[in-house]
Amino acid sequence: MIRSVTIGGEYGSGRAVIGRQLAEKLNWRLLDRVLIERIASQAHVDPSVAMQFDERIDPLLHRMHKALWRGGYEGVATSAPNHIFDADVMAELTQRVIRSAANEGQCVLVGRGGQCVLQRRTDVFHVFVYAPLEERIERVRREAAQSGDPRAQIESVDHRREAYIRRYFGQEWTYRHLYNLMLSSSMGEAAAVAAILAAIGGSAER
Repeated sequence: MIRSVTIGGEYGSGRAVIGRQLAEKLNWRLLDRVLIERIASQAHVDPSVAMQFDERIDPLLHRMHKALWRGGYEGVATSAPNHIFDADVMAELTQRVIRSAANEGQCVLVGRGGQCVLQRRTDVFHVFVYAPLEERIERVRREAAQSGDPRAQIESVDHRREAYIRRYFGQEWTYRHLYNLMLSSSMGEAAAVAAILAAIGGSAER
């Protein structure tokens, strides 16, 4: 029985909208921005701080300093400040929240490596959403609040998501065997949701 669905995807593919519509159809909880709020609460930081580290890796210089704090080199202090909130802490808490949500069931998890965190669970269905580049550019231009070149934004976010999955899970983001279903949102968001519902069929927990 399918008790949770993860939705990964390219930036501008509409994965967030598809995730939200799927959750509404199933009457399940949606963990997208709510996941950020849960992590912020557990870490005792403002959600805006947690958002800064969402699906990101720390800069190389920060990681080098962290290694020094941990005694990576002889003669250096061996303990790091325990109050630092960074991408590593964010990733650890994200995985913890994702596992907890999957244990509760009846949830749709958008992004954050859910397909990797829950890969071994047979009660979770994994989806990857993609779309032609021109459609993604148009969607980003229409929906994204930030200004700038949509193509450059797409390349930047996709690269960041690839790096995140590679660093924390040792996987390639678009590796097809991580997913039960890969679909193009060019069919339309409603059709994509219908395809996912058809794929999980009567095995979804109600």
